[in-house]
Amino acid sequence: MHDLTAKRTLVKSPPELWSELSEVERLARHLGAFGEIKITKLEPEHTVAWEGESANGTVMIEPSGWGTKVTLKAHVEEGEPEPEPAPVAKPEPAVDAFRPDPGPARKTGFFARLFAWGPAEEPPVPVAEPEPEPEPVAHIEPEPAVPDAQAVLEDALEALGSAHHRPFSRG
Repeated sequence: MHDLTAKRTLVKSPPELWSELSEVERLARHLGAFGEIKITKLEPEHTVAWEGESANGTVMIEPSGWGTKVTLKAHVEEGEPEPEPAPVAKPEPAVDAFRPDPGPARKTGFFARLFAWGPAEEPPVPVAEPEPEPEPVAHIEPEPAVPDAQAVLEDALEALGSAHHRPFSRG
C-alpha cells in the first residue's frame, strides 16, 4: 500500500475551498480517478475524509499567510499481482527429408547481379545456438491500482488553485 501526499498553498480563501471540497460531487471531479468517491468524515472548515474504490484519504485546509494551505493525502490500495505468463515454447520448423533447408533468402543488389561472373556462392548455414535460460526474476513490487496516483493529487491541487471563471468579463 502506498501513502501519498501533495501540499500546496493556494491563493483562495478557506471558505471558498471548503465549499469546493466538502460536497461529494465537487470532490469527485478532482479525485474521480480513484473511483466513486464518498465522504466519510467532515470537520467543518478544516478536514474532509474520503473513500474511493481504489484509495482513501483526507483533505486538510489550513489558513496561511497569503492564502490557504491545502494538503491532500491518499492511501492507495495495491491491485492483485497478475500471475506471470508461462514461457511459450517455440514450435520447431518442419523439415523436409528430401530437400535440404535453403536457409535465409539472400538478396543481391542490381550491380551485384549485373557484374556477377559466376554462380552465386552459397551462404554459410547458421548453427542454432541453444537458448539461454531466463534469469530468475526478482520480487517486483506490484503497481498501485491507479497508475499515477501522485499525478492525480497534483492535478487536483492544480485545478483547485486555478480560477474557474474569466476575470473582468461580463456575463
